Amino acid sequence: MTTPMSSEAGKMYRAVIFDVDGTLVDSNDAHARAWVDAFGESGRSVPLERVRPLIGMGGDKLLAAAAGISSDSDEGRLIARRRGDIFQQRYFSSVRPTPGAAELVTWLRDERMTVVVATSAEPEELHDLLRIAGVLKLIEDAASSRDAPRSKPDPDIVQAALVRTGSLPQDAVMIGDTPYDIEAARRSGIGTLALRCGGWPDDALRGAIAIYDNPADLLEHYTLSPFKRPLPV
Repeated sequence: MTTPMSSEAGKMYRAVIFDVDGTLVDSNDAHARAWVDAFGESGRSVPLERVRPLIGMGGDKLLAAAAGISSDSDEGRLIARRRGDIFQQRYFSSVRPTPGAAELVTWLRDERMTVVVATSAEPEELHDLLRIAGVLKLIEDAASSRDAPRSKPDPDIVQAALVRTGSLPQDAVMIGDTPYDIEAARRSGIGTLALRCGGWPDDALRGAIAIYDNPADLLEHYTLSPFKRPLPV
């Protein structure tokens, strides 16, 4: 099911910037649980209900928002490091591609669009996540947490990805699953096609050009999407 959201639709795009977690792989719940476990090991009781809505922003911002911890502190660095270890050891095996992830990226490449990634994920996780999504050899370039001084929803990572596309903002579109993707893209002058598969309701995805269930839904409705024609507003 497709929901048109704004009047920015109808552009002829040359580049697509993908988020990864929640967009190409179904990993948001796994990341949230890893954070909760890492907080618990540090002696802090932070409920899943507080952490889950923060998945999609950078880990530095999540630490502050969830528990008031600075990412530059010894405690913050330890929790972030343990979160990565826990994710790999306990939850990574459960991560699966979102429906149609590889098929959508393949289609866009066949349409001669430049496809890059803009993610708050750590670089050491990114390779494996793209492999699980089946798009490792299809993505032309990537901007991750170490390529920008500020994480989502600040625009730095999306701007770094845009540079890698060689396109102007008006010639690119973001595909993401969180309000943080939409905000980072907006602040970069880029519109977003939002996906529900990351777990956010439509009202949280306001500001997107259109909303689709998942990559398969976008691909199914491709000829009626902003890639091909304006949506009604």
